Amino acid sequence: MRWLVLLALLLFTVPALAVTNLYVSPQGRDTWSGRSAAANAASTDGPFATLEKARDTVRSLRKTGKLSGGATVWIRGGAYYRDTTFTLTGEDSGTSSAPVLYRAYGNETPRLIGGKGFQGWDSILLDPVRERFPEAARSHIRQVDLKALRITEYGVLSRRGFVGSPTPPPMEVFFNGKPLTLARWPNNEWAKITSTPVGQNGGQFSYEGENPTRWKDRDDIWAYGYWTYDWADSLEKIADIDTQKRIVTTTPPHGAYGYTTGKRFYFVNVLEELDSPGEYYIDRKRGILYCWPPAASGEVYLSVLSEPIVALKGTSYVTLQSLTIEGCRGDAVAITGGSHNLIAGCTLRNIGQVAVTIGGGATESGIQSCDISATGDGGIVLSGGDRKTLTPGNLFAVNNHIHHTGRLRRTYTPAISPHGVGCRVAHNRIHDLPHTAIQGGGNDHIIEYNEVYRVCQETGDAGAFYMGRDFTMRGNIVRYNHFHDLRSGALPGQEGGFTEVMAVYLDDCFSGVTVYGNLFVRAGRSAMIGGGRDNTIENNIFIDGSPAVHVDSRGKGWASKYFVENGEWRIFETLKEANPTQPPYSVRYTQLINLRNDDPALAKGNRILRNISVGGKWLEMQDGLTDKIVQFEGNTIGEDPGFIDAAKGDYRLKKDSPALKAGFKPLPFAKMGLQKDAYRKTLPPAD
Repeated sequence: MRWLVLLALLLFTVPALAVTNLYVSPQGRDTWSGRSAAANAASTDGPFATLEKARDTVRSLRKTGKLSGGATVWIRGGAYYRDTTFTLTGEDSGTSSAPVLYRAYGNETPRLIGGKGFQGWDSILLDPVRERFPEAARSHIRQVDLKALRITEYGVLSRRGFVGSPTPPPMEVFFNGKPLTLARWPNNEWAKITSTPVGQNGGQFSYEGENPTRWKDRDDIWAYGYWTYDWADSLEKIADIDTQKRIVTTTPPHGAYGYTTGKRFYFVNVLEELDSPGEYYIDRKRGILYCWPPAASGEVYLSVLSEPIVALKGTSYVTLQSLTIEGCRGDAVAITGGSHNLIAGCTLRNIGQVAVTIGGGATESGIQSCDISATGDGGIVLSGGDRKTLTPGNLFAVNNHIHHTGRLRRTYTPAISPHGVGCRVAHNRIHDLPHTAIQGGGNDHIIEYNEVYRVCQETGDAGAFYMGRDFTMRGNIVRYNHFHDLRSGALPGQEGGFTEVMAVYLDDCFSGVTVYGNLFVRAGRSAMIGGGRDNTIENNIFIDGSPAVHVDSRGKGWASKYFVENGEWRIFETLKEANPTQPPYSVRYTQLINLRNDDPALAKGNRILRNISVGGKWLEMQDGLTDKIVQFEGNTIGEDPGFIDAAKGDYRLKKDSPALKAGFKPLPFAKMGLQKDAYRKTLPPAD
């Protein structure tokens, strides 16, 4: 019988296809063959100089039949400054058995930079502008002639934030891998609106302080603020400053929801406020960059490219691996269409907008084990699948470390944004964000095994996980995540407002979500059902919730004015658009069939089952809800559930735990957060 097994192996084993290896190096030449990692002794052959030459060589080999298997382009360490997008299209695709990889060579660090670097600063000693800087700063400020660097397009500041167009921001300055700060006042704190002379929507606000009296050129001064609500930011252009009355007038439209006394803001792009290390100012008329460098020496580069640094258009089976992609004004990587594309083990940082966007009909594609930081907007946007047919796109964001994003648009630019149908967001570590961590919409997304902390740090009425205003975006699962240490305490100017932070925020009638097996520790209003239906909160551990669970029926309360046909929420319009009486919605989500005639403003069908809550407050119900409407079963509240060592954060349960006897299932703590894999060999230290 053994010989039969051997024969079968011989007959059915497919020989591995040979992989073509090409090499790219900053010291290479496109006139060389690209077949070796380094130049030969005679410097007559060696690696290519550009990614385009490697790409075109792969295309040529395929067309001439000389590429029998996959291809790997090995990119050697060093800086590759780019002023155009590196684009791959359908003809650059691989196959499942012969993929195409663009990856780092060995342990080297190739950096694709969407900007321009320079060395050396000039003195401002003879510059006529010198006298406008604060006297104490003048000896520290340096300048560079941008025209001499052949940079003549600096971009322009524009209205952005909760309102405004999400266009690429203007050129920024990065020093030793960190973004510098456009000259502002106050430097690190917030100013407060002291009054609104012509009312909330009149386009004026007043301030305290004398600094604006020194500002000579006010043509391009802006102000950024949370003008009325702690979840709505915007950057507004200043039309006039009356320094005698201390009244600011902005160009219309004015602010996000107008201006409100006591709310916070700061001025930005003010030459006279270049007064501390790490600040800069660009004189767009003269083409001069002024900067107070944070150190005497260091790498400096300017963001130039407004388009993606890398674009995959209709490709399949293409992987970008272990690259550093940074320093652009727009998005870093954009994937549209195609399938089985992967961004793996990369570092994406210092980006004007989003690190990675995947959409345009893309399927079975994602980003894995990448480090993302210092983006102007969010981290990852996934948009796939078909909501009409509920066909999943199977896009994913797995095992990524995302932090300190939302530099320029602070609200509704989440670390990860899943849209459409069937995205998976798993094993990510997300922290230190001004607003939400995971926010999107759609159906059948799985949000699991993530660790989320220190988010919603400067916003209120905000959620670490957030979806809202839809009855039909059902089937989403939030399970086995660890939410902890969300923002607590007062925000400047928040007195009297709704400022709580939620961990799982199902806002404005969002429905049909399962919240299962999560660990919430000091996570604010930990699980919030804001008027929705058919949500399940089951088998979670809540530590020091405030409260652990909130359920309201806002459609019968304060939100009744929105809960109407053609209302601002469009709650019934989206229900109608889903065609809930016909497949697939009538089959998948039977509760929608008669919802319109089933007292839709009442938060029915919600279940709170077999949870553990210790410390803090357990429950908050509003708008007349009772346990006759909301189902409660098997919850362990207040009493010791038998944690092994809660004081040390060990929330495993002892074998004799009363919660286990009540039906609680142990949580997979070890699987929560980042994991080692083929692209992430070590884990970053906990902080």
